[in-house]
Amino acid sequence: MVNIALFGTSADPPTSAHQAILNWLSHHYDHVAVWASDNPFKSHQTTLEHRSKMLRLLIEEIARRNIGLYPSLSSPRTLETVEQARKYWGMQVDLTLVIGSDLISQMPRWYQIEKLLSQVQLLVVPRLGYEVDEAGLEELRKLGAHIAIADLKAPGVSSTAYR
Repeated sequence: MVNIALFGTSADPPTSAHQAILNWLSHHYDHVAVWASDNPFKSHQTTLEHRSKMLRLLIEEIARRNIGLYPSLSSPRTLETVEQARKYWGMQVDLTLVIGSDLISQMPRWYQIEKLLSQVQLLVVPRLGYEVDEAGLEELRKLGAHIAIADLKAPGVSSTAYR
């Protein structure tokens, strides 16, 4: 079965840390689907279209060619993104939603989280300054999550600090 990593990011701007994550994903998944998103818990200074163009530049610098930019996957609700991905790739693929460790505590409040978690595997990427919260992971497991932790140490570059 084809394994697809779903990597949406609200990064403003995307950084070398995001590029390192994408590179790692490209070696561990058959395909990596990337899109710029608006996080309903954040405010953004740069338009979605411009952040998408910045992501395209990051992707172009990665040697492996199994990464694609999919602006049509962008939605404020991750469940809608997954439903769109299913329309695009069908049911005969495994989808893994990639999140940073900073989002673990937010996820239980996401729209229809149990339905979302029933449709994807979850890959948590450790993020500098955000420990992987075991209690938060356990809460997600109780909601139906199947979780893996990426064996990756991305550069400690923050979009907020970069701005």
